[in-house]
Amino acid sequence: MAFDDKVDNKAEELGGKAKEGLGKATDDKGLEAEGKADQSGSKLKQAGEDIKDAFKS
Repeated sequence: MAFDDKVDNKAEELGGKAKEGLGKATDDKGLEAEGKADQSGSKLKQAGEDIKDAFKS
């Protein structure tokens, strides 16, 4: 299950980068901010997964 979560987190991060890039390209500050928020959320989730992994070892 943890591997699936890591893949989902990475996909969310990449989606956020795409949104941010599209927001910059179209000068849409809202979309750019949403993309940054998606990236931050996925990085926070990934940090939680890393902590769980550290305790499993």
